[in-house]
Amino acid sequence: MKTRPFGDIPVSEVGLGCWQLGGDQWGDMDDSTALAVLHAAADAGVTFLDTADVYGLGRSEMLIGRFLKERGRKGFFIASKFGRFPTPGWPANFSPAVIRQHIEASLQRLGIDRLDLIQLHCLPREQLRRDELWHTLRQLQQEGKIARFGASVESVAEADDCLQQPDCASLQIIFNIFRQTPALSGLLERCQQRGVAIIVRLPLASGLLGGRYTVQTTFPPNDHRYFNRNGERFNVGETFAGLGFEKGLELVEQLKTLVPAEPPLPLLALRWCLDHSAVTTVIPGARRPEQARLNASASDLPPLPMDLHQRLREFFLQQVKPCIRGPD
Repeated sequence: MKTRPFGDIPVSEVGLGCWQLGGDQWGDMDDSTALAVLHAAADAGVTFLDTADVYGLGRSEMLIGRFLKERGRKGFFIASKFGRFPTPGWPANFSPAVIRQHIEASLQRLGIDRLDLIQLHCLPREQLRRDELWHTLRQLQQEGKIARFGASVESVAEADDCLQQPDCASLQIIFNIFRQTPALSGLLERCQQRGVAIIVRLPLASGLLGGRYTVQTTFPPNDHRYFNRNGERFNVGETFAGLGFEKGLELVEQLKTLVPAEPPLPLLALRWCLDHSAVTTVIPGARRPEQARLNASASDLPPLPMDLHQRLREFFLQQVKPCIRGPD
C-alpha cells in the first residue's frame, strides 16, 4: 500500500469508508462481518478510516472502537464527522455546546482521546459560512480533542466556501468517473496549491462502477440505494452519483466499451481517482473482507494511460454530466 501526505502524516492512499458499518443505510451488517472487514482492510495496508457519528447512530464508531482495542490505536488515522445526528437536530446541532457534545460522544464511542480529523458533515451552506462554527473547532483543536478539522461537502461551491478558512485541513467530496466536476472546475488544483487534503468518497458511485448491477438487481429497504434513489432522504448525489439507476446501468455499459478488460472495472475506477495527484486518499466502502482487500490492491496498479483519461473526460462531458441530478 502506497501512502500520501495528509499534512504532516502519511496515510494509505486507499482508505476505508465506514458508512456501511452502521447497518442502517447499506443493508444489514452483523458485528463479526464488520470487524472482519476492518481487519482485512488493515491487513492490506489501509490506515485511513472514515466514519461519522450518524452512521447507525454511533454503531460504526463503536465497531471501529472495538477494532482499535483488538488491533491497537497506533498507525491508524481516524476521521469522523458531525452535524447530522438526529438529536437535537438542526439547527441546534450547530451551536458550540452541541458541537462539543457530539464530538466528545464520538471520542467515547471510538475509545480514543483525540480524533485525527473531524469533518463538518454536509451542512447547509449558510452554516459553512458561520465563523462561530469554525471557531468552535479551533477551540477543540487547542484543547487537544481534535488534531485537525475539515469538511465533507456536496458541491464545488460549498468546497470553495470552506477554502475561505485558512486552517481547513481537508475536503471530502464525491469524485469518480461519473462525477468529474471537482477536477474540471479546478477545485482539485486549488486544494493542492493550498495544501488542503482531498478525501474522495463514493469513488465507485454506490457500486455502479463495480460493473455487476443489472436491471434485476434489488436492494433491501434499509439501503439508500433503495430509499434514496431520487433524493427522498438526503442529497440525491450520494446515491449512484446522482444518476437514475437505470440510466447509470446504461452508462456503465457504454463505459465498458471505452476501457480495457484489465484491470477489472472497480479497480480501474479507483485507479482513475488516484491518478489525480491532488487526491490524498479514496475511501471505498466494503461489505465483505475480500472486497476490502480488492479495493486496497488499486494502490499497486500503474497509472492509467493519458489517452484513456482523455476518453473518459469526453465521455463524462458528453454522456454523463447532462444526466446528473443534484449539485456537483
